[in-house]
Amino acid sequence: MFPSVGLRAVLRSSAGVFRDSSALGAAVSVRPRACSGPALFSGPAVSKVSGSFAVPPPVRHYARVAKKKKTGPESHLDDLSPTMLKMDYAAVPLAQSTDDLVKRLLSLELANHREKLELKKEQLIAKVQRDENDRNSVEVQVAILTARIRNYQEHLQKHHKDKANKRRMLMAIDRRKKLLKNLRLVRFDTFEKVCEQLGITYTFPPEYYRRATRRWLAKKELCIKVFKAVQKQRAEQKMQQRLGTTEAEEAKAPQAQTT
Repeated sequence: MFPSVGLRAVLRSSAGVFRDSSALGAAVSVRPRACSGPALFSGPAVSKVSGSFAVPPPVRHYARVAKKKKTGPESHLDDLSPTMLKMDYAAVPLAQSTDDLVKRLLSLELANHREKLELKKEQLIAKVQRDENDRNSVEVQVAILTARIRNYQEHLQKHHKDKANKRRMLMAIDRRKKLLKNLRLVRFDTFEKVCEQLGITYTFPPEYYRRATRRWLAKKELCIKVFKAVQKQRAEQKMQQRLGTTEAEEAKAPQAQTT
């Protein structure tokens, strides 16, 4: 009986303590902090008294850093002025005297990429061509390939998974490299002028280098032995053919004397 009475007394005392703490927490008012300094963006102060369950409001970050716009790579067509006329209308005298609206329609401001590329190609050709009617010389071919290669490079910077255009670009680079190599051997002054006018940096191909391993040396020695044996065999065959021809001539000579 005594243990049950003692247990009831303990439960009553603990319940009284919980009531006092809840009443004290309700009586304490929650006061927000003064809006000064860094506390401007922080929530109101929460009472630390036991029994209070006030949840602070979410913090709003108003001072976010503005995102910078990503600038794309520089294009080789940026130096073309938007006020320039298209290639088809540049030689027409009437296009120069029209009003501003028509001139804007005929200018590069509303032109597509293909028309701009054609005008850029003509500008590069005009720098290196021999005369006004020159369209097939090595210099003109190098200028056309240069405009095409730069267009492929700009395209692949945006679409790096385009394997077909990458292959076309590499083929154009190889073709231009062969033309520049032949031009350098034939006319070095023209080669320097073309590289300077078009902004091409010509790099020499690397020298052939191979690591001399024991297997490679043994294979090379075997190939040399086989080559010498074949050369010796061919020399013997030629010698036998010569001896056979001389013997046939000697056999024919007495027959011709008797007749």
